[in-house]
Amino acid sequence: MRILVQRSLKSSVSVNGEITGKIDKGLVLFVGFTLGDSEKEIDYLINKVLHLRIFDDENGVMNKSVLDINGEVLSISQFTLYADTKKGHRPSYVKALDSIKAKELYKIFNERLGKYVCVETGVFGADMLVNIKNDGPVTILLERERKYDKK
Repeated sequence: MRILVQRSLKSSVSVNGEITGKIDKGLVLFVGFTLGDSEKEIDYLINKVLHLRIFDDENGVMNKSVLDINGEVLSISQFTLYADTKKGHRPSYVKALDSIKAKELYKIFNERLGKYVCVETGVFGADMLVNIKNDGPVTILLERERKYDKK
């Protein structure tokens, strides 16, 4: 499981010209799943997202989390996080989890995250237009590698 995190001042996502989610200060999350992902990866990365200290404190030091600032989250499903570009010029997405399982895990991810912060979303599998006012810019990749993946 991978999550690309962007610190945001204001962001929104729309499908067919209709806004499906919008936030003020908080995080935009691009969320992707791969083969073998489960609820273990979800719980681990929710904890990381909630406690990632990337918001400025009173001294201008990135020392506060989305919880500390009462921020919001815009969560966007993003299978292209698992693009393989090692061969040729056309990315392969064979490492991305199939859409049925990924949609289920994405729903669980957003429901569990929503217990702690306000979560807005796009539409899984849709062609989305995402507008991000990236603050910083700050962009961080979080990943949960399963121990049995390492050799």
